[in-house]
Amino acid sequence: MSLLNLEYITNQEGQPTAVVIPIEIWRQLLPIDNTSLENLSEAIEDYCLNKAIDEGKNTPLYSHAEALAFLED
Repeated sequence: MSLLNLEYITNQEGQPTAVVIPIEIWRQLLPIDNTSLENLSEAIEDYCLNKAIDEGKNTPLYSHAEALAFLED
C-alpha cells in the first residue's frame, strides 16, 4: 500500500487543525460538487473499501487450514 503525501495545517501552538490531501485523491472521493458531510463520509468509506479490495486481490489466498493457522498466531 502506498502512502499519501498529506500536509497538515497547524494553529499557532503547533496543533493540527486540518489536513490537505492531493487534489487527485479528492476528485476520486468526490467527483461531484455535492460536498455534504454525509456524501464525504460515504465517499471516504467507499474509497477505503475499494482500496482494501484492490489490496486483497494482490494478496495470496490461504487454504482453510492455512487461514486458521494464521489467525492462531
